[in-house]
Amino acid sequence: MALSRRVTFFHSPNTRSTGARILLEELGADYELHALNMKAGEQRKQAYLAINPMGKVPAVRHGEALITEQVAVFLYLADLYQDAGLAPALDDPLRGPYLRWMVYYGSCFEPAVVDRAQKHAPAAPSTCPYGDFETMLKTLTDQLEKGPYILGEKFSAADVLWGTALKWTTGFQLVPMSPVTQAYIDRINARPAVQRVAALEVELAAQHARQLESKT
Repeated sequence: MALSRRVTFFHSPNTRSTGARILLEELGADYELHALNMKAGEQRKQAYLAINPMGKVPAVRHGEALITEQVAVFLYLADLYQDAGLAPALDDPLRGPYLRWMVYYGSCFEPAVVDRAQKHAPAAPSTCPYGDFETMLKTLTDQLEKGPYILGEKFSAADVLWGTALKWTTGFQLVPMSPVTQAYIDRINARPAVQRVAALEVELAAQHARQLESKT
């Protein structure tokens, strides 16, 4: 018997897992939402630490498989719902570039952004995972200029990842805004799934706030 594609999605509003929720909506996925109230510290309670000892979201459970780490969650879900067309197949020439830009987020972009935000001096070029911030960012924006999407004409799960990442990093002024970046963010934000999740996140965050108020 084929394994059901229904997944349990561990999520908290207005976090990195918002992007995973958008991806689930883009995929038309069958999922059960397990919402964590991070303001109440639910991510640090034993029940969730048994899911992810790091206390982070997103996490996904599919059958016996447990997937944590944002990019791994994206890769798994997009492949699970391959028929949605958001992950190039193994024999598609775009598969390699797709994996490149998915992994670039965690291996280069986030480390560079964190170092810059914390005013940490980067490691020597021979040991730094991203080289230097300016080169890291130019590598990304040069790719975006080829647009309209990270893989050119094909919208993919990579765009859900990068659209949400660039929205929050530019919003907090951790990454400088440019015309090409703004146009890309606007293009992704205009998608119905993004707008739908934005409304759902407002509702969920308000629900969590009410839960906290009821305990005081």
